[in-house]
Amino acid sequence: MTTKATPDKAGRTPSEPRPSASVIVINGQNEVLLVQRNPKSRSFAGAHVFPGGNFDPVQDGSLELTAIRELFEETGLLLASPLTGDRNRTPSNRTLDTARELVHSQQLQFRDFLSRHALAPHVKSLLPFTQWVTPPSIPRRFRTSFYVAFLEDRTTEFEGFAAGKKHDRLPTPDGGQEVIAARFVHPLAALAENRAHEIALMPPQVYLLTTLAEILEGSTRTAAQVTAVRTLSGGAFGRMTVQPRMLPEKDAEGRAILTYEGDETRGGLNGRLHRCLVRFDKQGVATEVVIQRNFDIYTDLQESRGRSEPSKL
Repeated sequence: MTTKATPDKAGRTPSEPRPSASVIVINGQNEVLLVQRNPKSRSFAGAHVFPGGNFDPVQDGSLELTAIRELFEETGLLLASPLTGDRNRTPSNRTLDTARELVHSQQLQFRDFLSRHALAPHVKSLLPFTQWVTPPSIPRRFRTSFYVAFLEDRTTEFEGFAAGKKHDRLPTPDGGQEVIAARFVHPLAALAENRAHEIALMPPQVYLLTTLAEILEGSTRTAAQVTAVRTLSGGAFGRMTVQPRMLPEKDAEGRAILTYEGDETRGGLNGRLHRCLVRFDKQGVATEVVIQRNFDIYTDLQESRGRSEPSKL
């Protein structure tokens, strides 16, 4: 479902949000994969985000495949396995690195690479984990579907790196780099670094990291934690479309107030908070994000009305 853009008070028609996908990869140590955007990037410059990018109608048959392709391009981690089930028949690291560069520069179609090496992308392993639409006031808008993917306990070289830091410089058509670093970090640690102004995170990342931090306690993944994430994914939370709206007034500390679906200002019960308090720098990157959510996301989340389009576009 697409929503028709309406002019703002100045008579400007908001741009149509571009479909995109992002994947939150979780390893066996309850760490999530974050990549740092190039400070010169047009979107989210210098910020830490989950791997992802725009839907490509030529390469991608679904948003899930977009997430898998972008993850491969940005980090070298490939969520795929041989069709035969024989892990000894996986491509060499050199082959993967070459394919990664060719796919990124659009000299090789991702689906052709998979077909050539008889690889099946792990599309069914991606768990829907909300969808976010950029506010109409922002020139470059996206409709981003987020997914969660759990890495297997036994990670092979074929799957890429599984813990700690990995710095990687990626080729792009113009010779620059989109991502300057990638690493696994626990959600609590990432949020602490953000509060200490060591890394920049945008509101969707803070919201989702906060949600996962409440589940992924400790440094060893448990079956109960996986079940909790799957429960969220399969319920109203996983289907939720978040369309932030900024209140005209700021809070007592001068922070902008972005409200989300179900907030008391958006049809929710009096006192119900579903919002974030945020400061932005001149480039539009968040320098402070505080999530306010005072209800149970398992049992007290209203069904979203905005997400009705399928993942296949």
